[in-house]
Amino acid sequence: MRDLLTPKQVARAIDVSESSVKRWCDKGVIPTQYTAGGHRRIAMAGLMTFLRDSKHRLIRPEALGLPPTSGQTMRVVERARQQLTEALLAGDESRCRQIAIDLYLAEHTISIICDEVFAAAFRGIGNRWACGEAQVYQERRSCEISLRVLHEFRTLLAPPPPTAPLAIGGAPVGDQYTLGTGMAELVLRDVKWQATSLGSNLPFETLAAAIRHNRPQLFWLSCSHIANAEEFLQSYRALYDEFSLDVAFVVGGYALTENIRRQMKFSAYCDNMQHLEGFGQTLCEAIGKREEHTARQAKAVHE
Repeated sequence: MRDLLTPKQVARAIDVSESSVKRWCDKGVIPTQYTAGGHRRIAMAGLMTFLRDSKHRLIRPEALGLPPTSGQTMRVVERARQQLTEALLAGDESRCRQIAIDLYLAEHTISIICDEVFAAAFRGIGNRWACGEAQVYQERRSCEISLRVLHEFRTLLAPPPPTAPLAIGGAPVGDQYTLGTGMAELVLRDVKWQATSLGSNLPFETLAAAIRHNRPQLFWLSCSHIANAEEFLQSYRALYDEFSLDVAFVVGGYALTENIRRQMKFSAYCDNMQHLEGFGQTLCEAIGKREEHTARQAKAVHE
């Protein structure tokens, strides 16, 4: 997938004239960058925003480095879930990319794609494995494919503004599952956070160091596996007590049983990515209003 596109590539991809694309660029209809020599360059994220907001659609997605049939079907979520499950089990990465991009172009949010398609597909794969209808290698391969596909969404999303609040997070030590924390990063970036996943299997000591060094406004912890509940709770409490006055703690994951959750403090517990999206959006707006209020007060004092 190409990050920066020429007007000629875009024109070929959506079957319009190159002069039309250049005109849209110059009018600001399509977000455009200009090289030192004055040549127009279009970010993939800007083109995707244009396609989602206009009547135009991808006719030749291969011109953009996308699977040949991307953008040519309108997928309902249930059918996409079934098709993604089969594509993951078959190891068909191109098909998985196509399904995900089609859903995005059909104006489904990242949180819906994560919750109702990818996460649901993995539940289906897990059920098949339990019944002896799928192999462990298929589940592991599916995770790797999904991570690569979802990572590509970073090029489809408009970058957060420079003033956007910072969020970091990951999965604790003993938890090797990277998909949950990767999804959290994407969902928060979609609602204008500068979000970065730190990865999986992270000791609490290094999570504390990351918070000290980066000073985020939001920290998430994705828990798919907890080896020792008592040690986890002790380490988590220490982390929360040190940083919770300045950082919103968001936790989630199926390893957080009701009994464990009762012993934890947090700003929000999210059952799924749609909950995270809602909390992240609300907090981002609150931070923006607070900063505006502070700026007005400072201006008033200065005057």
